[in-house]
Amino acid sequence: MKAMILAAGKGTRVRPLTQVLPKPMIPVLGKPVMEYLVEELARHGFNQIMVNTSHLATGIENYFSDGRRWGVEIGYSFEGEIREGEVVAQPIGSAGGIKRIQRFGGFFDDTFLVVCGDALIDVDLTTAVRKHWQSGAVASLVTARVEPDQVSNYGVVGSDDNGRITMFQEKPSAAEACSNLVNTGIYIFEPEVIDLIPENEPYDIGSQLFPAILKAGLLFNAIDLPFTWVDIGRLSDYWEANQRLMMGELNDVDMPGTEVLPGIWCGLNVTVDWDNVLLEGPVYIGAGSSIHAGAEIIGPTWIGHGCEIEGGARVYRSILFEYTRLGSHADLSEAVVFGRNCVDKDGNTMSGSKSELDWVTDARDYRGESR
Repeated sequence: MKAMILAAGKGTRVRPLTQVLPKPMIPVLGKPVMEYLVEELARHGFNQIMVNTSHLATGIENYFSDGRRWGVEIGYSFEGEIREGEVVAQPIGSAGGIKRIQRFGGFFDDTFLVVCGDALIDVDLTTAVRKHWQSGAVASLVTARVEPDQVSNYGVVGSDDNGRITMFQEKPSAAEACSNLVNTGIYIFEPEVIDLIPENEPYDIGSQLFPAILKAGLLFNAIDLPFTWVDIGRLSDYWEANQRLMMGELNDVDMPGTEVLPGIWCGLNVTVDWDNVLLEGPVYIGAGSSIHAGAEIIGPTWIGHGCEIEGGARVYRSILFEYTRLGSHADLSEAVVFGRNCVDKDGNTMSGSKSELDWVTDARDYRGESR
């Protein structure tokens, strides 16, 4: 079966991570978000996958290549151009990306699935497609329920008792929302839907294609299935995704490394003064990392490879990317440390002097001065 992963966005709400990483390549438990999606698609028989890319496209294309590592075929549709020898990203919207792929080679010749490349899901895609077929719809949307005060962050779906979508609201206020049923970015389409997408112009699925489907009077179905959905729309979502996965909330996702103590996982060749370090799991310590006597680490905390945490440092429910060094007075709480950036879980910059941070960065990956 055929699928498409939407991966062309700039991910501005997840900065500073997306200044040097395309959003689908942001690591969760040390693995790109999009890799979990590819694995999920492969499990359900989606073995031909097109990916639209634009912002920092080579990061995605070089990592996933032709898809053979996951037992699938992967192809790419780059949205942009080469201008005076420079690659210029020009994303054309989620629906515009579908149209571009279809216009180029007619890839979508049967029922196909579209998923956003920045979410973690464990939905039963096989059942979702079956429900789509049973409904007779030309378009279906997998939905989820959120707390009423959260609806303004999502596209909200209104449907009748038979699951037919009657209206769609793009990020309404809580008072205006017709329901708390929201768009999860998991779509099932028949090829005829593509005829509604205009040629050669940016076009969005949620704000433009969905209203066009309703206006055309086509059967548009909401599929309500129980599943875990972790959306990484903002940096706070990214922090929470790591917390939830380390707590084991997503099916088929295991902690990497070796569990050396209950709730404590390690990569290869770590150095930890076990008798004189306070560790409360879940905690992962990456390969080649060093934890000195007197350090305190409270989970869920992820420590990337090549890190050094001196005695006296305290880390609480945080994410440390590779080659981070914490001095003896560092006190990190619900933070993300990335390259030379230290932000709280909401993306607000934290004081470097307060946290006593040093970074040993890799010039291949980060746009900063190396030490």
